[in-house]
Amino acid sequence: MPEVIPAGGYPFLLVLYTCKKLIFPWKTRAPMWRAIWEVVSAPLYSPKFFHTYVGDIFTSMVKVFQDILWTLCFVFSGDFLRPEDLKDDLTPHPWQHAFWYKNVMIPLICLFPLWVRFNQCLRRYIDTSKRWPNLANAFKYAMSQTVTLFGAFHPLYMLHMNKKRQYATETVLESKPNNLFQVFWMGLFVSSSLYSFTWDVTMDWGLGKPRFGFLGPRLMFPNRLHYYGVIAIDLVLRFLWVLTLIPPQSGASFEMPQYLTAVTMSLELMRRTLWGFFRLEHEHRSNTEGYRRVDFVPLHFSTGHDHKYKKDKERIGWHVLAEVFTVTAIVIAISVTSVIAAQKATRHTRGEL
Repeated sequence: MPEVIPAGGYPFLLVLYTCKKLIFPWKTRAPMWRAIWEVVSAPLYSPKFFHTYVGDIFTSMVKVFQDILWTLCFVFSGDFLRPEDLKDDLTPHPWQHAFWYKNVMIPLICLFPLWVRFNQCLRRYIDTSKRWPNLANAFKYAMSQTVTLFGAFHPLYMLHMNKKRQYATETVLESKPNNLFQVFWMGLFVSSSLYSFTWDVTMDWGLGKPRFGFLGPRLMFPNRLHYYGVIAIDLVLRFLWVLTLIPPQSGASFEMPQYLTAVTMSLELMRRTLWGFFRLEHEHRSNTEGYRRVDFVPLHFSTGHDHKYKKDKERIGWHVLAEVFTVTAIVIAISVTSVIAAQKATRHTRGEL
């Protein structure tokens, strides 16, 4: 059959079938695409709990988004029509080594879900005028974005540096500034992971209170060991999740090996599923984030009372908008500065080697 249908034709047919199921029947698919649009266009829509929940799930789908990008390039480049000869063709997909793919599109894909959640947090701040917990939550995603940028562009961890270290004569080239940047990145990596873990336990799950045995005042699951076990699992898997934010084929020595990709993604899906159970439990038990206007269940009949919450309107102050623009500008400036500094350091390092 290779003479009739090339090897890439079979996955191409699978892609077409998947696209068909994602679009048709449109009557049932339209709400899904409308919800996705409201999530990714966070600054334009006021996010509800559903939108933030989906946005958090998107942060666990970084590898899925990378695979979608690879599939689009595979289809539109026409590589699915090429016969595969593993012996003679050493670079079957040259576009995946191109600058625009490796250094532009892949880092943007890694940053995309983090940027969505960052914008959702800022929009929540605009709607509620509450710095806590909205700006603190936005800072969490800003830290993850910085980790991603350093992992994608910083040259001090490249494999070509590690290859040089095996020679004693060139070991002298490793200077103290390199070690300083390494300590900085490791500190940022650990801080971001611990920050996210602490936020999961204390804010998303409502646990971690010392007077209740580092759990919460009201628990829905009777066995307390379930909570302690999930907290321990989340601590370990949070560090693995941050490693998945580092773009593949970036050349970083701490890059996740390809053969562990499926394992890490399975573990992240398990972690996100557990996170979702306890996140919904906490939202069911309390009204911590103000997504509901009232903290009681309305009666099905009219009481004749004119509730004050029905007359409340959200007002956006200029000081709130100014703070939002300031925070966004700072995050963008840090991101651009990290990339520019990394590129300059790359040229300087390669010149020395």
